[in-house]
Amino acid sequence: MTLVYIAVFAVCFFSSIIGAICGIGGGVIIKPVLDALGAFPVSTINFLSGCTVLSMTAYSVLRSRISGASQIDFKTATPLAIGAAIGGLVGKDLFSLVEGLFDTPNTAGAVQAATLMVITIGTLVYTINKDKVATKRVSSAVACALIGLFLGIMSSFLGIGGGPINLVVLYYFFSMETKEAAQNSLYIILFSQAASTIRSVLTMDLAQVSVALIIGMVVCGICGGIAGRSINKHIDSERVDKLFIGLMVVIICINIYNIAKYTGLV
Repeated sequence: MTLVYIAVFAVCFFSSIIGAICGIGGGVIIKPVLDALGAFPVSTINFLSGCTVLSMTAYSVLRSRISGASQIDFKTATPLAIGAAIGGLVGKDLFSLVEGLFDTPNTAGAVQAATLMVITIGTLVYTINKDKVATKRVSSAVACALIGLFLGIMSSFLGIGGGPINLVVLYYFFSMETKEAAQNSLYIILFSQAASTIRSVLTMDLAQVSVALIIGMVVCGICGGIAGRSINKHIDSERVDKLFIGLMVVIICINIYNIAKYTGLV
């Protein structure tokens, strides 16, 4: 079990670094990788991934704010974040509903993996071609809240915190450039993940989750956030995009493996 913990902490640390750089939170990496390791039940992985993402985004957002380097558009991002927080609660219920439809949790894991793979492929295609796509500038608070609601539902259902879905939405609906979108995405993820994690703490049987594991993942999330912010200052948007595209390819491959594993093909 010690080796498993070391592997999990390493995944959380490096995922949080990439998450802080790209604005994807890290859950989109942590969730499928821990699924592939198969060391914990699907619901436990969702919770642990959420704890890590919450710690990383909280640090990153607060540090940017304190340092005066924040690029968060609060007029747009706050209704998005509030909608995402509500959506995060709905997404939890949606996952519980889907999980209850099947005899084993593995089938729900396969549904999650398949949905995440489809979304990741769509994100990859859009990111590669985003310079050719005419973007919009949504300003209505109601529209922002509804978009945030969708983001929160999807991120919570998939157990990824937000990830690539947020970036595509911020690129397309709000015409944000890469680094600006990354910071706004982390702010939205902070709200949605806080709501989702609080809900899990109140409803889950946490006796099955090691306190040492939770603390370790939270520490790794914060340390990854520190390292990610430092790296982000020294690279341009083009390199961030290339890192993001490479990451999407890796995530697609991991999800293909997870679908095969959960359905008994491997």
